[in-house]
Amino acid sequence: MKIRTRLTLLFTLITAMLLSIYSISIYYSSKEAREKSFYSELQNEAIAKADLFFRSSLPEQEMHKLYKNNTRTLNEVQVAIYDSNKQLVYHDDAKVDYVKETSEMLAQIFQKKKINFFLNDLQVIGMVYHYEGKTYAVTAAAYDQYGYDYLTHLLTISIISFFSILILIYLAGIFLSKKALSPLSEMVIQIKKITAGKLQLRLKTTKEKDELNELAQNFNGMLERLENSFDSQKHFVSNISHELRTPLSAIITELELASEKDKTKEEYRESIQYALDDARNMVKLSNSLMDLAKASYDPNEISFSEVRLDEVLLESYTKITKENSGYKVSLNIEDSVEEHQLTIQGNEYLLQVSFNNLIDNACKYSPEHTCLIDVNTDSKILTISFTNTGNSINKEDVLHIFEPFYRSETSRQEKGHGIGLFLTQKIILLHNAKVTVISDYNETIFTIEFMIS
Repeated sequence: MKIRTRLTLLFTLITAMLLSIYSISIYYSSKEAREKSFYSELQNEAIAKADLFFRSSLPEQEMHKLYKNNTRTLNEVQVAIYDSNKQLVYHDDAKVDYVKETSEMLAQIFQKKKINFFLNDLQVIGMVYHYEGKTYAVTAAAYDQYGYDYLTHLLTISIISFFSILILIYLAGIFLSKKALSPLSEMVIQIKKITAGKLQLRLKTTKEKDELNELAQNFNGMLERLENSFDSQKHFVSNISHELRTPLSAIITELELASEKDKTKEEYRESIQYALDDARNMVKLSNSLMDLAKASYDPNEISFSEVRLDEVLLESYTKITKENSGYKVSLNIEDSVEEHQLTIQGNEYLLQVSFNNLIDNACKYSPEHTCLIDVNTDSKILTISFTNTGNSINKEDVLHIFEPFYRSETSRQEKGHGIGLFLTQKIILLHNAKVTVISDYNETIFTIEFMIS
């Protein structure tokens, strides 16, 4: 079932329930009001007949005639009067006695002063009447023809109105749901046109601040991210292919040259060394790509635990200096930094990869192959800076330094693939931190800022 039909039926059902409650309330309140009003009329009629009987000179026979004449055109109230001895004093029509008063009924009237009840379709009231120091019991009974006709008419009108309104509500619901969901239908048509090859297409948005426009904007944002992801993936694959092709081509060339003619032992050893260098270069590249893949996981899939940043820095320091005997790394942790400020929720392996990249990068491009690491803090931020001296990085290159596979002209003299800094930034962002670079006055500083909880 379509949303449009479901909304229309639900709207109609809710309206039917509300109308039912309203109609039933009106009917039963009218029924109760009719009942109370007619009891009041019966009481007034009973008093009027008793006054007419006791206080006027009108003979009883004339009162009987008046009652019979009225019953021809109206549902006349039938009145009966009994004395305190429960003897009949007056009756409008004793032959057609509606109430048929009993001793128990009369005793109840004298005791309670006033009673009322239903007798089949008739309403009956019994009350005490006083005249010249004597007490009488007066009963009055009648059928409320006008009141019941009014209720029947009200019920008929309510039923007709109920179904008529439901039909109108259903038709109005169809119209309103169609009008309200028409932007959604247009959105569906536009979405069907978007394919993997047409990710540049976008849904139409308006200036309205409604949910559908918000949905379109969020969908466009998702398409924007997907398009960027696809473009990055294409660019990434293209660069990987290029980076892998270079060492592979070099290895093949070296091996082909070595196999074409006889060489001396030293020449063979030299060819093998070149091939080994290219193979090691490929291993470094593949390791970098593996680390990049791990850093690209969904953050929810990466295990985080308490990590001591000073310990990770020491491990990176030891690893880099062990692999590169010419590198000099100095680690300085300010005395103001407390132990708990060095502990964060993070992934130790990924953090070590990022620190390794920054230390190796600093030493590689420093003429003295040195890297100075400073750790300091204020009340909310822990700062780790990696400083090296040497030629400053061009401002244009600084803007692209964290892009994948980007290498400046000055950095091409050193071995690398342009993945390290891009990978470092992804890892730092995964840890809700940020990394920045400042390069000026023959000094380059990479700074990482961790929020302290």
